[in-house]
Amino acid sequence: MPAMVMSNAGPSGAKKFEGRITIYVVICGIIAATGGLMFGYDIGISGGVTSMDDFLEEFFPAVFERKHKAKEDNYCKFDNQNLQLFTSSLYLAALVASFVASKICTKHGRKLTMQAASIFFLVGVILNAAAVNIAMLIIGRILLGVGVGFANQAVPLFLSEIAPVHVRGALNILFQLDVTIGIFVANIVNYLVSNIHPWGWRLALGLAGVPAMMLCLGSMVIAETPTSLIEREMLMEGLAMLKKIRGTDNVDAEYEEILHACEMARQVKQPFKNLMKRSSRPQLVIAIVMQVFQQFTGINAIMFYAPVLFQTIGFKNDASLLSAVITGIVNVLSTVVSVVLVDKVGRRFLLLEACGQMLITQVAIGGILLVNLKATNELGHGVAVWVVVLVCLFVSSFAWSWGPLGWLIPSETFPLATRTAGYAFAVSSNMLFTFVIAQAFLSMMCHLRAGIFFFFGAWIAVMGLFVIFLLPETKNVPIDEMTEKVWKQHWFWKRFMDEEEDKKHSV
Repeated sequence: MPAMVMSNAGPSGAKKFEGRITIYVVICGIIAATGGLMFGYDIGISGGVTSMDDFLEEFFPAVFERKHKAKEDNYCKFDNQNLQLFTSSLYLAALVASFVASKICTKHGRKLTMQAASIFFLVGVILNAAAVNIAMLIIGRILLGVGVGFANQAVPLFLSEIAPVHVRGALNILFQLDVTIGIFVANIVNYLVSNIHPWGWRLALGLAGVPAMMLCLGSMVIAETPTSLIEREMLMEGLAMLKKIRGTDNVDAEYEEILHACEMARQVKQPFKNLMKRSSRPQLVIAIVMQVFQQFTGINAIMFYAPVLFQTIGFKNDASLLSAVITGIVNVLSTVVSVVLVDKVGRRFLLLEACGQMLITQVAIGGILLVNLKATNELGHGVAVWVVVLVCLFVSSFAWSWGPLGWLIPSETFPLATRTAGYAFAVSSNMLFTFVIAQAFLSMMCHLRAGIFFFFGAWIAVMGLFVIFLLPETKNVPIDEMTEKVWKQHWFWKRFMDEEEDKKHSV
């Protein structure tokens, strides 16, 4: 018996979309979400590799020497712009690539965009694993960035478009779940290869090709989304695919809604210019701000540089990598919590609860380090363990809130006419601020010392206020009804939905 997907859509009464969670949708979702494995593995592997002596000695000898000076300042031993560029260059490339990926998504589909992502990533992996100089490292990172930009553009859109409305949040969060699994696997790999001299770091970087190959092969067998097929005027294929993924022939209501959205989208000749219209402002602002806030929680500073951070507070190399593995486990398990709860308790509840938990933990970590960690001493064992516990509490709250929802909310709020263009802005904003944090974190830690945690704490307080006043709930709202049911009903954003005002700026 198929589940009835209900939506109270407008004055004409409730629309009913028939559909169930078919095995085919689950398989497609799992395969597509491996794009998150690529992204997550890279996030986790970068910090571990940059803390390995063999890697530092070969490419960053100045950092290697500074790291092993007995009296080196705890907060500044890894402060090196070239070392940070190794990590951050990927995200600058992904920023640019996301706009190219938007065009490819629209013209050639989500599936082809995912295939291209895996190929770029594989070439980047080969260059990084075989690198003999910094130029090869950076070029490889740039190609990895193109792959990440393509995957982060296509995968969340793909997942949102194939999902029945009542489980859209859970299915979309498969992407973020795979990101956390990728980070966890990378931390284990870092731990296992750190004592393989002198080529352990090459193995760590080379294994990034495994999730890329999984996406490359998997994307050859999964379906294109009905929305993408209909958008490209393959109407019969789109209808057939909709029936297949919903597990029923009774899809006329949903098909007509997608068809109408595609017809409206085709009237928009310049989707990026269309984003500048007043009626697009709510979705665009939300999409960009969610990405900015996601990075200014401080999560990527912790996940990129977890081994470095734990070395800074006094753990030896193996112990720091093991601590990073522990945070990786917490990250994965907490993301599962989000999968279970997001369509039950809603987006706003998870975001607000996390703001409180993240604020408390960031301030507590900053306070402990301010009191106990000076320039050249080490933390006592008991205090260091408490720092790891607090980091785990911080990571857990992020993993069931701002991590997955930072990708979910922008993917579900844009109308089809501006969906790929709008989501490109979301992805590029994420990559821009990920680049900023990755490039600046080690220098910020050197200059702000423990104050860096208070810096992120202040941002978290601002995020909570934003959710309270400006972020509407999108739980159980069909993706093509967001304008009527969300934006035109919100106390603040409804002022931007004036159709007459839009006509003055029509494109």
